[in-house]
Amino acid sequence: MNSNAVLSGIRVLDFGRYIAGPFCASLLADLGADVIRIEKLSGSEDRFLSPVTPQGDGALYMQMGRNKRGMTLNPMKPEGREVVRRLVATADVVVANLPPDTLKAMGLDYESLCQIRPDIILTLITAFGSGGPYSQRVGFDGLGQAMSGAMYMSGTPEQPTKSYAPFIDFCTASLSAYGTMAALYERQKTGRGQVVEASLFSTALTLMNGTTIEQDALAINRQATLNRSQTSAPADTFRTRDGWVLVQSVGGPLFERWVQLMGEPHWLEDPRFKDDISRGDHGEIISERLARWCAERTSAQVLEEMEAARLPAGPVMSLQDVLDDPHVAAAGLFQRVDYPGLQKPAPVMTPPVRLSETPAGIRQRAPTLGEHTDAILTELGYSETEIAALREARAV
Repeated sequence: MNSNAVLSGIRVLDFGRYIAGPFCASLLADLGADVIRIEKLSGSEDRFLSPVTPQGDGALYMQMGRNKRGMTLNPMKPEGREVVRRLVATADVVVANLPPDTLKAMGLDYESLCQIRPDIILTLITAFGSGGPYSQRVGFDGLGQAMSGAMYMSGTPEQPTKSYAPFIDFCTASLSAYGTMAALYERQKTGRGQVVEASLFSTALTLMNGTTIEQDALAINRQATLNRSQTSAPADTFRTRDGWVLVQSVGGPLFERWVQLMGEPHWLEDPRFKDDISRGDHGEIISERLARWCAERTSAQVLEEMEAARLPAGPVMSLQDVLDDPHVAAAGLFQRVDYPGLQKPAPVMTPPVRLSETPAGIRQRAPTLGEHTDAILTELGYSETEIAALREARAV
């Protein structure tokens, strides 16, 4: 453990599942917290998504499990509840994205936690949050996309489209980590713990809020237009002679540079293109012009000319393109991490925010199932005989 890390000395119990809870804990672990990932005896479901090892451990788990210690535990057994009690007594934060009734059954509701450690912080992540008719519903990232307008505004009116990347999950995890850090700072000042509550639905509505404000104010009733922006132009994807590129332009100066590149300076006097929203309203015309220009060039030629004009553009890259990208390599964005059963080290993304004085980092690989169970139980005061009894009882 790095004693100079921001969260050195902070212990986090990660009861999370899938992405929102586990990645919140990953971000805290990157900053030096001692994060204990607690799984059921057979392993949590998220461990096995997109399996990449002979034992079935998954690709996403390689990312989520970094910098954590791992143990197995069944909190529904009486002996398991006692382990939970001892763990909580040593912890500063509990992260859980579990339904309220499950939390209570496991002894992880805030009231139960406070009886063990009064200044505990419970970071609670649910699908829809508390206080409304959806509070007890279960859900994944896709429901956040579907029910916030994000999916409606992607794809086409005939085919709403969900993003492949589970961005609602990852954003919820990031906001949960932000809230947890705020709660730790408050506890440092006052000695009080609290509940940090986040939800996939709240995150999704946050990401779509500008568009819903516009709808409320103007009742525009926007419809999806694939990749073409509706509030500025040129902003769209374009086929080249050998691939696809995305061009994204916002603001008058960029538009001025673009019309010079296209040889259409008279467009600067055209009232249809006088500002961003007007250009967005007439974006189909602008996209059609740029599409003809791109179709005559290779992707490399398009990007070279765009860069010379200082216009934001980039290639639509495959997953292998990403792995082979020179900027990714030069900036050290992936750290190759060994894992038992992998034929070669996994490219785990480094912490996405860099601190100059107290850098976060990947210190260790994700734990194998129950890898640190005995060591953690020993820290909690259990003897070898008691640990054997816990195993016999299927409590760990």
